[in-house]
Formats: sequence, structure tokens, C-alpha cells
Amino acid sequence: SLRFPQKLWKMLESGKFHSLWWSEGGKCVAINIDLFEVEVLGREGQQVFHTQKMKSFMRQLNAYGFTKMQRNFQRSASLPEFLAEEAAASAHCQILYYYNPSFNRAHPRLLETCKRR
Repeated sequence: SLRFPQKLWKMLESGKFHSLWWSEGGKCVAINIDLFEVEVLGREGQQVFHTQKMKSFMRQLNAYGFTKMQRNFQRSASLPEFLAEEAAASAHCQILYYYNPSFNRAHPRLLETCKRR
């Protein structure tokens, strides 16, 4: 079974989930809380993570060295990211942004260094 960071990476790369996406050019993970709770945490019988609570998921992020980012940086440069962020913003949903220096789309090999604290 995959560790938490690998599961998260696989979800981001699959394109099957609309509740989370790469942001800031692949340096951050953006999560639409409302949609994530339904789409990922609310899955009956097909749980991706071993929790159904957003707080537990965020504790996992923190345990693996992810830090919550304030959204005062520039809009995403790529069109898909920009459209996802615009759609989320227009739906008045809360979007969380998490950063981990070892979790970078352009450098998949760094994923091996993403360890639990």
C-alpha cells in the first residue's frame, strides 16, 4: 500500500478528482474543502485515505511536513490551474493551499524524501 504522500501525488496526477489540483506551477496542492469532503473523504467502501474527517486529513499533511499557505501570492500561470481556482472562487468555497519542498510536480524524485515527522 502507498504512503500518504504517494497517494496524494497519484490523486493529483490522475485527473480523476476535481477537489484538488496542483497550484503555483506544481509547487503547491490546492484543496477545495467542500468538494474534497464529498469526493474523497465521503467515499463509501472506496476510501482513499484512512479517514472521513477533514481535520484528520490536515493532520496527515502536517505530519508529512506540509505547511498551509496564505493565498496572497499571484494567480497561477497555467490555464487549467487558473480555471480551477476561478471556478472554486466563484462557488464561494474555501480553498486551502499546502506547500512542502519535497512535494514538487517538476521533481518527482523528491517524493522519496517526503517522510513522516
